Amino acid sequence: MDYADYLVELRRELDEFGALLDGDLTAPVEHCGDWTLADLAAHMGAGNLWVVAAVREGHGDSYDENAVPEDPAAVRAWYDGTADALVEALSVDPATEAWTIAPPHTVGFWRRRRTQETMVHRWDAANALGAAKPLDVELAADGVAEVFDTMAARMIARGAATVPEQAVRLTATDCARSWTYGPGEPVAEVSGTAEDLLLVLWGRKPRESDALTWTGDRAAGLAALAGPLVP
Repeated sequence: MDYADYLVELRRELDEFGALLDGDLTAPVEHCGDWTLADLAAHMGAGNLWVVAAVREGHGDSYDENAVPEDPAAVRAWYDGTADALVEALSVDPATEAWTIAPPHTVGFWRRRRTQETMVHRWDAANALGAAKPLDVELAADGVAEVFDTMAARMIARGAATVPEQAVRLTATDCARSWTYGPGEPVAEVSGTAEDLLLVLWGRKPRESDALTWTGDRAAGLAALAGPLVP
């Protein structure tokens, strides 16, 4: 995707997440530990401001997820303010240097990273409220790519995951894209929609989901994807 497209999609995803905050903020968020929707809103808003600082101040210091208002009625406005600040900070030349968690160290990195982060957590919020809807196919496919070109390597570098011993190929059936993860020729292949692949990689669906089709050495393929591949 083009960096300009990411900014458009980011704005849309931010707004859709914000709209969900008009729902029950006490709703539990599956796949996010013991978080409620209010906790997820705090995570997202604080993350938005963290990236603003990364761009404008050049650092990735810890951020405060306790900054969210205690009054539930004020959460939506606070989050919307962080979303506006993020979009403003990223509305510069995408080649502008910025502190990032991985290459490239540019604003463009954050346009992509934050779009993907917001999309996954927007799905989490909608799922918590029983209102999940299909993900955009192109964005979901790009999310799969990001797991392998950015996130998995970061998890390995942090000691949270190990390099797979064998390779597995993933194929998106709805956009004719595929990715290989691991060394050498793939010993297994798993196929499904880009959305299903992304949600599996992010732990939102089981790796042995019925939505996926496996061929080859399934056990080796599952081992390659054991991860965790994302935080």
